[in-house]
Parts: sequence; structure tokens; C-alpha cells
Amino acid sequence: MPRMTAADIDALLAASFPQARGFCAIEAIRDDELDCVVRYRDAFLRPGGTLSGPTLMTLADTAMYFLVLAMTGPQPLAVTSSLTINFLRKPPPADLHATARMLKLGSRLAVGEVHLRGGDEPRVLVAQASVTYALPAAA
Repeated sequence: MPRMTAADIDALLAASFPQARGFCAIEAIRDDELDCVVRYRDAFLRPGGTLSGPTLMTLADTAMYFLVLAMTGPQPLAVTSSLTINFLRKPPPADLHATARMLKLGSRLAVGEVHLRGGDEPRVLVAQASVTYALPAAA
């Protein structure tokens, strides 16, 4: 069961990490998964009319951060310790969707996978990322 809702996560970000707000929106939170979307902006394009790698990497990292918060509760000091991304196909200039799934949640590390999809074919992956978060020590 998730410990935080999308509204809870937004309130935590507003109080602790306001610069992380507004990049993407949480669409759904399930037991061990989270869906979010980043709305298309011209600023995300790179030459050739595709979404930039940094945009995809930021969405993968953000989706996993939100999932960690949803599953562990308010831990704004959780930090990325590893992010590996595989770019699978050229993402079109359109909204980009992410599904983050928790693979293992321990007391010190959270390991997950993020699938990124874009354009008119929501089932076609444009990238896949493996993301590990280091969790703060219990007080």
C-alpha cells in the first residue's frame, strides 16, 4: 500500500524541494508502481526533432524518486545512487510517459526500473532505466 498520495508528494516537494515541482505530473500510484507524464515542450527538443536524452533521464529519475516517496513516506533526503538508461528508439516530439516499478525496497536502498513511452504508440518503449536510490538512515 502506498504511504503517500500524489497530493502528499506535491506538498512535501513544496515544503522541502520546490525546484523539483512542475517537471512532470503523477498520473497514478499503485502498490509498487507509479505512472507520470512530462508534457511536451519545445525546450526538450534536440537537433533532429527528438526529445533530448537529458529529458528522458530526468523523467526516469523523477519517476523513481516519486515512487520511493510513495512507498517509504516522506524522505526528501533519498538520493539517486545509480541510474543506467538504455535508449531504445527515437522519441517523437510529444508527451513522454513513465512507469516506475519497484524491484526491491530495503532499509538502505530502493531498486527500480522505469519504462518510458512517447508519441501515439503508448505500448512502444523509447527507453528503459534501472535506478537505485540510497535511503537516509533511520533516526
